[in-house]
Amino acid sequence: MPELSPHAAVPDPDRVSLAEVARLFLKLGVTAFGGPASHVAMMENEFVRRRRWLSHERFLDLFGAANILPGPSSSELAVYIGFERAGWLGLVVAGVCFVLPAALIVAAIAWAYVRFGSLPHVAGVLYGVKPVVIAVIVDALRALAPKAIKSAPLGALALIAGVASALGAPPLAVLFGAGALSVVVRRAGRNTGGASAFALPAVAGVTTVASVVAPVSLFTLFLTFLKIGATVFGSGYVLLAFLRRDLVEHLHWLTESQLLDAVAVGQVTPGPVFTTATFIGYLVGGGWGAFVATVAIFLPGFLLVAMTRPLVARIRRSPVAGSFLDGVNVAALALMAVVAVQLAHTALVDVTTVLVGVTSALLLVRFKVNTTWLVLGGALVGAIVGARG
Repeated sequence: MPELSPHAAVPDPDRVSLAEVARLFLKLGVTAFGGPASHVAMMENEFVRRRRWLSHERFLDLFGAANILPGPSSSELAVYIGFERAGWLGLVVAGVCFVLPAALIVAAIAWAYVRFGSLPHVAGVLYGVKPVVIAVIVDALRALAPKAIKSAPLGALALIAGVASALGAPPLAVLFGAGALSVVVRRAGRNTGGASAFALPAVAGVTTVASVVAPVSLFTLFLTFLKIGATVFGSGYVLLAFLRRDLVEHLHWLTESQLLDAVAVGQVTPGPVFTTATFIGYLVGGGWGAFVATVAIFLPGFLLVAMTRPLVARIRRSPVAGSFLDGVNVAALALMAVVAVQLAHTALVDVTTVLVGVTSALLLVRFKVNTTWLVLGGALVGAIVGARG
């Protein structure tokens, strides 16, 4: 039997059915709490270790590519995986099924928000889910780090990226900077003596010129969120800055308080944080507004994955571009590690949450328990404790 390339897309060349793709990504869409780092960790557990749809190396390459595209990185990783295993239809099905549960949940919360004027109480459930999220992220880092950190220089690069992120460096600068440094180190190691120039892309959204309240039309709503989806790099906090500038300061569609509530809903519900757009769309345009805003903010990610997916293999075959991707990969893992530490401060707050986190980690490492059951178990514990409190 011929030996597989370490960067082969899958160990088994047979494609999976669209129904299987839909089922698994719908399940992830319902249970993927905790933001992009948690989503990536759950995908690694489901598609690399449990189902062997991808090798660790291929998963890391797709993860690195998703991180240097604008838009929601975890959703783009889902789209990449769907494309890998089921072609063009898999690309659409995986992305839609990952986003759809979150969008429907957020739309329901937006309806309740408009009707009752406040957010439904979710603190108890999140209390139990957050420690599980920490365990899932740490377990993914444990599995991916040995595959990404293939040399001492890459290990040092991961450390530098982690420190830079912890000190507040923008995620995109950390990723591109690590990729550039990896290329420099490779060239220095080969004593080429050549000088290299690297330019970080300047990402600037096209600001809306209106300074008074703009009428809410579905077309304007679509263009506004299409622009945001095509230009926002980084975390939900970067998204917040773009939304504030466009929707509060220029279009005056939202108040500061409404915007913060919208972002909070996107962060505490499962699935991508970019479903904040669903909440805002409902607030300003009802059901059709929610639909239009959701499609617009996620559409650029689908298109970018479709255009760049064939390039990932070419990048890996190029020594220089491969070195750049190696640097991006270790930096992405460093960003995940920093996020895990930051989240741990708010997740592990007492004996109960520490026990939930430790138990989840043990069940993951020792017994390979599906993360879906762990999330549901954490939510149950949180609901019980919250009810008693």
